[in-house]
Amino acid sequence: MDANELKAIAQAMVANGKGILAADESFSTANKRFEKLGILQTEEMRRAYREMLFTAAGVGNFFSGVILFDETIRQSTQASVPFPQVLKQAGIIPGIKVDLGVKPLALTPRELITEGLDGLRDRLIEYYKLGARFAKWRAVISIGNDRTPSQRCIETNAHVLARYAALCQENGIVPIVEPEVLMDGYHTLERSFDVHQAVLKTVFQQLYRQGIALDQMILKPSMVVPGQQSPEQVSVEQVAHATVRCLLDCVPASVPGCAFLSGGQGDEQATDHLNAMNALYSGKLPWTLTFSYGRALQQAAMQTWMGRADQVAAAQRILYHRAESNSMAALGKYAGG
Repeated sequence: MDANELKAIAQAMVANGKGILAADESFSTANKRFEKLGILQTEEMRRAYREMLFTAAGVGNFFSGVILFDETIRQSTQASVPFPQVLKQAGIIPGIKVDLGVKPLALTPRELITEGLDGLRDRLIEYYKLGARFAKWRAVISIGNDRTPSQRCIETNAHVLARYAALCQENGIVPIVEPEVLMDGYHTLERSFDVHQAVLKTVFQQLYRQGIALDQMILKPSMVVPGQQSPEQVSVEQVAHATVRCLLDCVPASVPGCAFLSGGQGDEQATDHLNAMNALYSGKLPWTLTFSYGRALQQAAMQTWMGRADQVAAAQRILYHRAESNSMAALGKYAGG
């Protein structure tokens, strides 16, 4: 695949009014969510759940792409249609999560590093054959009261993100670069801004050093919000202004778009924040602002589905509503509800 094709895919991933469904939960994460709702935790139940999501009529109007997990990209519908093919038929680009999760950072056990570079080139070749045209790698940065995140943690994760992105582009796959600053903690909006700024500037320094074509990647940032335990919570507009100000300071104009993660925000909260950014800054930004949500799109549908075949249609209607709501937010036209 040449550079023009990668660029075209990246642009399609952030097309106006479209976002990305993050359906890349690992075995343990999916099973934990099932367990809380009393849903049987089996491979077949995970397959049935993903089929419910991917076959919802009309979601191709709102989803440009879907991030799959290793198990999911190899699965098929009950009618034996591979999931990547189902997505392509709906006009949705299949993607794949390629990191192998986080481990304690050596000599800094309170901080984390994402693993999975070993063997990644070969895995990307296989995933391309299975239908994936973009990939995702998540780095995790936490804000604490003990001088965290450290510069070492930020630089190490940024370097790994850049090496991952280089391997993706080498193998014809668009990289989603996801440096997530966690919401957990007591930090203020101002502290969140400072950490996001440090992280994003370091990430783009590393991307430059690794030769990444910025017009052939997507950034998946977290929003600049105060910690969930902070007594100083702020308005939707304050989050929107702080987030956009940080992005304008750090993200080159050649990046096609920023597809936000929800990061533990409530369904409506994540939608409201995205809508405010697009409403307040319409026509003023060099890149598209859209969504790449997991729980904020799926949770209500999962709670309706509950593993029951007779609830598939009802759950799909809820997924459609959440997808449509976030599509409107990506246009700055969400009216709530």
